[in-house]
Amino acid sequence: MDAQDKKLATDLAYEIIKEVSRATRPYIGTPEAGEKVKIGADGTPTSLIDVISEEKVVHILKEAPVYSYIISEEIGELRLGKGTKRSVSLTQELRRDDLSEEEKPKFIFLVDPIDGTSNAIKEIPAFAISIAVASVPEGRVATLNDVELAFISNLANGNFFEAEKGKGCWLNNKKVHPSEEVKISNMTLGGFTKSGTSQASKLVDNARRMRVLGSVVLELSYVASGRYDAFLDLRGSRIIDIAAAKLILEEAGGIITDKYGEKLNSTLSIYEKTIVVAANTKVLHKQMIDILNDNQTDLIAKVGVVGRIDQDRSALFSVQIIDYLLTSGREVIIEKRLAQKIMELKHNPELLKIIAKTKQDYPEMAELLEGINFNIDFEKMSEYIYDFNCDMAVILGGDGTLLRAESQMKPEIPVFGINMGTVGFLTDTEIQDTFTALDEVLRGEYYKEKRSRIVVSHENNQYSAVNEVVIMTSKPAKMLHFQIKVDGEIIDEVRADGLIISTPSGSTAYAMSAGGPIMDPKVGGFIIIPICPYKLGARPFVVSDNSEIAVKLLKKGKSAVFVMDGQRNEEADYEEEIKFKKSDKSAYFIRTSSKYFYKKVKEKLGEGGLNGTDRCMNE
Repeated sequence: MDAQDKKLATDLAYEIIKEVSRATRPYIGTPEAGEKVKIGADGTPTSLIDVISEEKVVHILKEAPVYSYIISEEIGELRLGKGTKRSVSLTQELRRDDLSEEEKPKFIFLVDPIDGTSNAIKEIPAFAISIAVASVPEGRVATLNDVELAFISNLANGNFFEAEKGKGCWLNNKKVHPSEEVKISNMTLGGFTKSGTSQASKLVDNARRMRVLGSVVLELSYVASGRYDAFLDLRGSRIIDIAAAKLILEEAGGIITDKYGEKLNSTLSIYEKTIVVAANTKVLHKQMIDILNDNQTDLIAKVGVVGRIDQDRSALFSVQIIDYLLTSGREVIIEKRLAQKIMELKHNPELLKIIAKTKQDYPEMAELLEGINFNIDFEKMSEYIYDFNCDMAVILGGDGTLLRAESQMKPEIPVFGINMGTVGFLTDTEIQDTFTALDEVLRGEYYKEKRSRIVVSHENNQYSAVNEVVIMTSKPAKMLHFQIKVDGEIIDEVRADGLIISTPSGSTAYAMSAGGPIMDPKVGGFIIIPICPYKLGARPFVVSDNSEIAVKLLKKGKSAVFVMDGQRNEEADYEEEIKFKKSDKSAYFIRTSSKYFYKKVKEKLGEGGLNGTDRCMNE
C-alpha cells in the first residue's frame, strides 16, 4: 500500500467513523436500539443499532471511487465500490487470477460497526467502532499480517486511536505507549476469563484489579495507552474484533498472542476466532502465559544427569554437560551407573583413542567433544536414581532411556531429554542444539509440560506408566481372551494377541503402530487398543481419563504378562482383573518451545521414522 492508497483508505475510515457516530447518536440508550431485527452473518442476533451502523459503512464503501472488500459481523464478506455491491467468499476471491488491474480491489476493510452493543443500548460509555485496513495480497489468503492501518473510536466520548504499520500509535493525535508494570500483583487486567480453568482463576486472583468493560477493541487499546497493563479473552475473539486493536497495541509497543504465546496471524475471515492474551511488556506477558499454561518456571539450582551406559558417546557427552552445569554454578548429581561408566573411561589408558574414534564415527559430535574435562570428582556426585532430589533431570538417550529414568525418579522431578536414540519423540532437543537449549532453560526460558500417568492395580500391588501398559501372552503366537470394562460396564469381549492401554503420550508409540489414534497430550483420555483382534468389529476405544478401566482374562489355563512402558513385567492369571486409572501424580517435561507436539509428529513420524531409519520408539 503506497502513500496515496493509505491516504485514500484513511479518508474513507474517517468518513465511516463520522457518519456512524452521527447516525447512531439518537439511538444511544433507547429500547429501540436493542430491538433484534435479524441474525448476522456470524450467526449472532443483530440489534437495530448494529444494522444502522453497518448500513452507513456499506454505503460509503459502495460509493467509493475504488473497489474494496469488507468483512463485517452482520453482513459477512462483500465486494464494494464504484456503485456496486456483491457478496463474496474472500478466500476464494483472493485466489482469482482473471481480474484486470481496473477490477482489482485496493483494500480489505475489517469493520466492527459497534463493539459493545449492549453498552450502547444501556448508555454505558464504553462502545466503539473498529476499522482495520489490510492490503490485498496476490494469489493467497489474507492474514492479520496484511493489516496496515487501524482506527478505533470510542463513540461515547470521542477518544480516537489510530495506528500505521511501522510508524506508531496515536490517541487523539498524541503518540502513546503501554505502561511499564512488570509485576502480576500490581497488574490492572481487563477482559473475559470464562474458561473453567484453575489457571485462569489464579491469574485473576493474582492481579491487583480486574476490569470487564464489554468492549474488546477498547480494552486492547487501553493496554496500548497504559490504562490497562494486560488483557485476555479466553472465550475467543473474532478476527474482525481484534484486527485493528492488534495493530494499535503492537505499534504502541505491546505484546499480543494466543494462549500459548504464539503470534497471531489468522486468516482474515468472518468465521475466524482466536484466544487473545495481551500485555504491556514481554516480562508481564510471559508471566501470564506461564500461569495460563501451568508453565510457571522455577529456579533450576540442582540438576541430575542420567545417560545410556551402553555407548561411549553418551558417557563422553555426559561429561561435557556435567562440566557445563558446574561452570554455570549449578549443583550436579549423577546417576550411579553413569558415574561408574564415566570413571571407567577416565581411567582407561585408551581414553584419547576412544574420544578420537567417537568423533570419527559421529562427526556431528566432534566439535562438542573438544576440550573434554575429566578433572572432576564424578564419584563424589553419584547417587542412586531413586534418591534423586533435584530441580531437573537431564536424560541422554532415546525414549526408552527417558521412560526408564522417569519411572525410577520421584514423579515431581521434571525431565529434559537430549536425543541420543533413534527417534526421541519424548526428548526435547537434538545433540547439536544441546547447549543452546540448556542456556535457555537455565535462564528460566522454558515451559513445564504436564503429562498424564496411568496407575495399574493388580493383586494389591500398584505400578505406574507414562506411555502405555501392554497385556500379552507369555507364550509366542498364542491368543488371549479379554473382558474389558469401563466404569463397571462391559464394553467388549475380544480375543486378540494382546491389549494396549495407552495415555496420550503413548499414542505416538506402540499404540500408533497397533492402529490407534494420535492424541494431543492435552486431551484428557486413555486409548484401549486390541492387538491383532480376531474379529472385524474390534476397534480402539478412547475413554475419559476420569474413568476406571478393568481388564479380565477369560480363558482358563492361560496367563498373561503386562508390561509398563517396556520397562517392568508382571504376570496375571485367569479371571484376575487388572485395573487402570489416571494417577494423581503427573509426569513433567522441560520444553524450550510451546510448539512441541505437532512439530514432533511432523519431524519424527514421517515415512520410515527419522531420516528413513527403522522406527524404534523405545530405544
